[in-house]
Amino acid sequence: MTLLWTCLTLLPLDTPAPAKCAHPRPALLVEGADLARKTPAQVQVLDARPRAAYDAGHVPGSVWVNAEDWARQFAGDRDPAAWSWKVGALGLVTGRPVVLLDDVSSRDAARLWWILRYWGFPDVALLDGGWTAWKTAEGPVTKDEFKPVPIPAHLQPAPSRLVSKSEILSLLKTPDRQIVDARSAAEYCGDKKLAKRGGSIPGARHLDWEDLVNPATKRFKAPAELSRLFQEHGIRLDRPTVTYCQSGGRASVMAFALELMGADAVRNYYSSWAEWGNAEDTPVDTPPKKK
Repeated sequence: MTLLWTCLTLLPLDTPAPAKCAHPRPALLVEGADLARKTPAQVQVLDARPRAAYDAGHVPGSVWVNAEDWARQFAGDRDPAAWSWKVGALGLVTGRPVVLLDDVSSRDAARLWWILRYWGFPDVALLDGGWTAWKTAEGPVTKDEFKPVPIPAHLQPAPSRLVSKSEILSLLKTPDRQIVDARSAAEYCGDKKLAKRGGSIPGARHLDWEDLVNPATKRFKAPAELSRLFQEHGIRLDRPTVTYCQSGGRASVMAFALELMGADAVRNYYSSWAEWGNAEDTPVDTPPKKK
């Protein structure tokens, strides 16, 4: 860790990080070339792209997962038995590594990453750059659907990864809270309303989730760039943090990036603004537009 942060300190902020200067938790990201060397017996690959995209061509041995279905179900039903059945149907076991990919800058993949982590999966990673990276690496592509063998699963939640509205209301009474809003600036300032009320949770720091990812490659930005972004937005990696967005997906990308950079105690307010902005008992700020 000391060598890593020495690397980041010496690196000019406008220069890409050298290959030896990895993110503090590099195991959270998988390179396309490395994934191509794995077999389904070694790693389970989940494809979170739309079904039509999966059918048109996918990573051999990968399993399609309905990201929209997972998002809706987790928002309304966190019954361990129901999720044990859903996860078991994909043949997933907690002891085998899981790699997720999508084609939307890891937004959907990160949501599924977070859900699996909530359900106790210790070894879950994202394909850095998603489908774009796989094509760039010239990885093999097939149209043959891989059908996993369903297995019994007995999932238990990790409550420390999730935070509720009532917990945030209590958190607002503490002076050292750190809440990060991963939505767009227009949503944060209340100019774009996706609920009854627009604005943000009082005291929340704002960092658009899209700023975490290189728009051309769809890969997460280099350690020095992420470090600079968090510093510029007043986000400390050594403090417990709550992330939120509209419905938990973009907040999952933010949670992922924070953990990638070494942060601990990161919780996702999964119900996010869809709940907070429509509630009657929640305070709302409307920060001025950023210049």
